[in-house]
Amino acid sequence: MAQQWWKESVVYQIYPRSFNDGNGDGIGDIKGITEKLDYLKELGIDVVWLSPVYQSPNDDNGYDISDYRNIMDEFGTMEDWNEMLDEMHNRGIRLVMDLVVNHSSDEHTWFSEARKSKDNPYRDYYIWREGKGDQPPNNWGSFFGGSAWQYDEESEEYFLHLFSKKQPDLNWENEKLREEVYDLMKFWLDKGVDGFRMDVINLISKTPGLPDADVTADSPYQWGGEYFVNGPKFIDYMNEMNEKVLKKFDAMTVGEMPMATPEDGKRYTNEDTGIVNMLFQFEHMDVTSGPGGKWDQQPWKLTDLKRIISKWQTELHGTGWNSLYMENHDQPRSVSVFGDDQEYRVTSAKMLAAWLHFLQGTPYIYQGQELGMTNVYFNSIEQYEDIETLNMYKEEVIEKGETPEKVLEAIHKKGRDNARTPMQWTDEENAGFTTGNPWLKVNDNYHEINARKALSNEDSTFYFYKKLIRLRKELPVMIHGDYQLHLEEDENLYVYTRSYNGRSLLLAANFSKETCEMRLPHTLNGGELLVHNYQDVGHHLQNESIMRPYEVKAYLL
Repeated sequence: MAQQWWKESVVYQIYPRSFNDGNGDGIGDIKGITEKLDYLKELGIDVVWLSPVYQSPNDDNGYDISDYRNIMDEFGTMEDWNEMLDEMHNRGIRLVMDLVVNHSSDEHTWFSEARKSKDNPYRDYYIWREGKGDQPPNNWGSFFGGSAWQYDEESEEYFLHLFSKKQPDLNWENEKLREEVYDLMKFWLDKGVDGFRMDVINLISKTPGLPDADVTADSPYQWGGEYFVNGPKFIDYMNEMNEKVLKKFDAMTVGEMPMATPEDGKRYTNEDTGIVNMLFQFEHMDVTSGPGGKWDQQPWKLTDLKRIISKWQTELHGTGWNSLYMENHDQPRSVSVFGDDQEYRVTSAKMLAAWLHFLQGTPYIYQGQELGMTNVYFNSIEQYEDIETLNMYKEEVIEKGETPEKVLEAIHKKGRDNARTPMQWTDEENAGFTTGNPWLKVNDNYHEINARKALSNEDSTFYFYKKLIRLRKELPVMIHGDYQLHLEEDENLYVYTRSYNGRSLLLAANFSKETCEMRLPHTLNGGELLVHNYQDVGHHLQNESIMRPYEVKAYLL
């Protein structure tokens, strides 16, 4: 496969509202990001993925955009943004921005015009339908609960919103709308942006006629994904986007694609015929979900995680490219889900880091992941801010009569605010995030978990991540090697090898609190110890060894 800068990079995601507050108003901002660029340079990352900083009424924390060419007032000015980009590039750090074009804000000028009348030129920028009597046009449910349709009194029709009712879906069937999207992409690329992370991009094409979904749940609103996930014109639209915009720039593109399969991954990220460089899929993140979906959290099995990861690793090898992540602004903290955020927090955070970074693909680090930040356990719904969480709580507790305790338990495990608590910089008030009142309460464990403490300890998770990033620069096998799983049925140990140009490496990780025996094939031995999270580790791989709780070790064979 061809060498590309984005394959050899490590990406760091910044959620600007929670990263660093530069002016003391309690909200992270662009100047705050610029202040911390030396920290990112020290870590060694190559690319920043910046969640939306565009003008927005903030119904969904910036993923509802009202002006794609201006900066949200809370985050600063375009001059602040220009300075941030220059300072990133001066440090050799590229910038990838969020592209949110499945929907806009209902406060965007396009929508303000569209709802004025049915013959307004902007009407067809969105998806409008008459109701069925006093019912919505179809039975689709929103990702955020309730119907995916909102009645508009002003123009007496319903508009489609797969997410919040303040996030009306854009009509990609309209050529003028598509040209508007391509123009705004060129605007940012011309300013020096190095690529886009494309929010729910595989939802932009809907099946003509917008048919009712099959009734599979005891609810008036059903999952209609078969009619809008990877829709009939999705590839056509993406090919047009590449032809009209992206092929003219050396841009990195990653598509967030709910419900994507490895077959989709091979097709969409194919080096010759694909539509994006890599995609975000959710299959491995759903390994904890029960029959009731995201909020129905169940004990998970390592063999299920192995099956999913191995499928993506082997099927995309040689044709496409993986995104490697265990955290982002929509997911809980990985050490709280897949590790142990109490007794073995540092040990398991390091284990998860090494296990991920030695896989094939481009690794993503979410802000604070390099510190081993954990989920937050707020004891009242009033302390939460996320619209998805608040809507779910209202539906389950107020409408269905579920107990607050049971619903809060689900939120503690899977709520999006777990990742959105302010970045923990110091052990000072508000974790050094702000001198003001933080928009979201800081996790109480900031006295123990913070960047200042990590930077003063050479054995911290921060320096462990730094070493992993450095090794990717030094070892082509980490980037290009194939993947082979070992001990496939073991429920505690995850062991795999990577091989490339006559060199191999082995990664062994214990995903449990148990001390386990590891017995490997006789062909796997010797080598040079690359990373480890316990002090007394043999410098050469043995066929039989003991793996302590959450132990990880990697060898170059």
